[in-house]
Amino acid sequence: MRFFSFVERDAVRDRPRPQRRHLLHRVPGARHTLLRSIDQQDSEPMNRRPSGERERRRIGRRDKEQIMAYIYTGKTALITGASSGIGAEFARVLAGRGMNVVLVARSEGRLTALAETLHARHGVRAEVVTADLSRAGAAAALHAETEKRSRQIDMLVNNAGFGTYGPFETLDAGRDHEEVMLNVAAVVDLCHAYLPVMAQRGEGAVLNVASTAGFQPTPYMAVYGATKAFVLSFSEALWAEYRGRGVRVSALCPGPTTTPFFDVVGSEEGTVGVRRTVAQAVATGLRAVEASRPSAVDGLANTLLAQTARFTPRAVMALLSRQTLRPHAPR
Repeated sequence: MRFFSFVERDAVRDRPRPQRRHLLHRVPGARHTLLRSIDQQDSEPMNRRPSGERERRRIGRRDKEQIMAYIYTGKTALITGASSGIGAEFARVLAGRGMNVVLVARSEGRLTALAETLHARHGVRAEVVTADLSRAGAAAALHAETEKRSRQIDMLVNNAGFGTYGPFETLDAGRDHEEVMLNVAAVVDLCHAYLPVMAQRGEGAVLNVASTAGFQPTPYMAVYGATKAFVLSFSEALWAEYRGRGVRVSALCPGPTTTPFFDVVGSEEGTVGVRRTVAQAVATGLRAVEASRPSAVDGLANTLLAQTARFTPRAVMALLSRQTLRPHAPR
């Protein structure tokens, strides 16, 4: 590499230029006129800019609005499956942050006890609605009840759900049907009931509880894994649809959690991943809402397992899952 001296540089600069020059050099003052025009465009008021540029800036402002801090105080959250586990923890945490809560589940006694505790401890309004969301029309009836009470739902937490485990041919078909109705149909119905109103107001949040089981096929928990894959995909799609409209939609994907879930399943053999507490899972879900993330997996180890499934051929992943989830032979 050669370096020019100052003398050489001046000599090169002072050499006669070729006659064929760019138009900007051939027309007197053209270059300065162009630069002044560019400066004027940069300083031009927003209302005089081209519509495409205004749209890009408007979208940028919307993106900034999406990551603004979520305000809990004084709002109302509707939580399904609130009688125990993750749902009850959501109720405790949200009430502690100043939100009124509408607690939904089948167990009226446990809901009532929880509502009384939350009201006494945090001074928020805690209401109970008993409903079996696996029944056809239950979501519409729940929406009608909140409308009757004149309750504006600012956050919807679709947490209710259960799983079944075992060889598919041994499972009760009616039980699997209830599982699909609760894990899938109720989620869609409640989103239809409350999300459009949130969009009209320009503010709201929906948190759907999926699972790490939704990232790969789950032999011996085929229906459960499929329902959670639906919830994950559904939530991420709604996140994209409503991004920039003031409504935050997220999916929480917990792994094994210290809840009565496996008591309902009837076996702990379907456990895959690192077990976490309900407090950890709820904190992960609310952070996803606050950051307007489409989905969040609870726990680093569970996140790594979920991402591994994304980059593994599905046939291979299904066979690996079969090996992991296969029921043990009776001893």
